Amino acid sequence: MLLSFTDKGLYCAAGDFYIDPWRPVNKAVITHAHSDHARWGHKYYLCHHYTKPLLQARLGDNYYESIGWNEPIYINGVKVSLHPAGHIIGSSQIRLEHGGEVWVVSGDYKTEDDGISGAFEVVPCHTFITESTFGLPIYNWKKQAGIYEDIRQWVTHNAEQFNTSVIIGYSLGKAQRILTAVAPLEKPVYVHGAVWNMHQAILSAGIALPQVHRVTPETTKAELKGSIVIAPSSAEGSPWIRRFSPYNVAVCSGWMQVRGNVRRHNADAGFVLSDHADWNGLLGTIQATGAERVYVTHGFQSALSRYLNEKGIWSAEVKTEYGGEEENAESGKAVNTAEE
Repeated sequence: MLLSFTDKGLYCAAGDFYIDPWRPVNKAVITHAHSDHARWGHKYYLCHHYTKPLLQARLGDNYYESIGWNEPIYINGVKVSLHPAGHIIGSSQIRLEHGGEVWVVSGDYKTEDDGISGAFEVVPCHTFITESTFGLPIYNWKKQAGIYEDIRQWVTHNAEQFNTSVIIGYSLGKAQRILTAVAPLEKPVYVHGAVWNMHQAILSAGIALPQVHRVTPETTKAELKGSIVIAPSSAEGSPWIRRFSPYNVAVCSGWMQVRGNVRRHNADAGFVLSDHADWNGLLGTIQATGAERVYVTHGFQSALSRYLNEKGIWSAEVKTEYGGEEENAESGKAVNTAEE
């Protein structure tokens, strides 16, 4: 096997490196900058050019090397290349080739092009390691354009009532899509400090984003009245959010597909906006890779793996430590939100 599943993460013995390891290692190839996939403590990091400034912002100074998509390098004889995953800015699938075998590690991915994260690329392989965050048939996403229009209509209605629109979304990935959605309204957009930090890191990568203003103690109620505020989940129900009164709150997450989650968040609205593939996206991708073997990681891995086996595609579940930050934050579960 080109990759083995260890207590530190996905290990390539031929190349002597790990992919998204969750324990400190010597060499780590990173799919994207969410902290359940990119952790502190590795000696050497390899990632996409756009991911590097995000890792620097989150993990501080380390030895980082970055490459572009479809620019192969060799690590101890193993051919390694990165390919767009469409999950967030810089997110990549990792393709490994050695001894006639091709393996692809998806990391997290979505198949609809959001216009800022890079269009997902199907990478043919013998073995595919896929996520399954939303690996149930109930998860079937509406097209992004329709969701963006729904968000804009909600914000416009709030403004007519002189209410501030507070939109909750993860600080890296979701917040940038929300910003893109509301940009045509040409209203001032204020952001939480966690969103601001990621915004600055993305700008430093050379990626253009609409202008935002950081919420500070000096920001006046007059400035905020009728405006748009983007904040992470840790801001829900906090003293920080009360300064925007009167306001309405919306949560953007794939978990909003399940009836009752809007109420559980005590939100006024929920928009089903996910940075992960839905059920059909997962199945379509797996089939398109032509993979003979499929390993299913974090999410509804049991359901997806069982379905694939029933359809004649060899599949097995793999236990990992992924899914502990972004997905939990969006679903409202307790997470460490110190940075937010």
